[in-house]
Amino acid sequence: MAAITTPIMDTTDGTGRGGGLALVQLLTWLSPAFPVGAFAMSHGLETAVREGHVRDGEAARDWIAALLAQGSGWNDLVLLAAAYRACAAGDGHAVREVAELALALAGSQSRRAETLDLGEAFRRASAPWAGRPSEGEEEAYPVAVARLCAARAIPLDAALLAYAQGFSSTLLSAGLRLVPLGQGAVTQAQHDLETPILDAARRAGASTLADLGSAALLSDLCALRHETLQPRLFRS
Repeated sequence: MAAITTPIMDTTDGTGRGGGLALVQLLTWLSPAFPVGAFAMSHGLETAVREGHVRDGEAARDWIAALLAQGSGWNDLVLLAAAYRACAAGDGHAVREVAELALALAGSQSRRAETLDLGEAFRRASAPWAGRPSEGEEEAYPVAVARLCAARAIPLDAALLAYAQGFSSTLLSAGLRLVPLGQGAVTQAQHDLETPILDAARRAGASTLADLGSAALLSDLCALRHETLQPRLFRS
């Protein structure tokens, strides 16, 4: 994976306005403020906090880093890369295969609902950039992101890095409310997660579907148990 500083500002994006537009678009689409409803998802973190697995900023950082390195975050990045390449090549069959695989890899009903809901909300919210209304079959969030990034000629390395950072920020935001984490703990975790985010994005840039796999069993179990957790603040 090339350094993120090279392509995004120096290449054209097909509009004649320069690659800087790609950065602006990514910052918009994967911002916590983009209306996809990610604020309502904890990805099983709520259960982890309730059961005492995550009690402070260091534990939240390690939890997120593990997901990026060898859990659901990693799988999302691999799926995004595969879907992006298939979209860029105009291979609709391959895109559908990645989309089906993304749903098959959802280890619980809540995670399946999470990725589908985020994917559909992303498609609706990004319609001004896609140039068409949201339509078509349901698809997982990383596939929806990949489809738009490929259509807009966003560099894959930049898309992966932005997705990994957005994944991390969403979970830290949940941790801020659940643990609860203070702002100092959150900013320290953000700092400490820079390298795991960059490493995961770089690895995913060179990945194939053969690299899919998760070893974050506790996270998967927490996502399963969240479905019956009461009371709860988050949908997943």
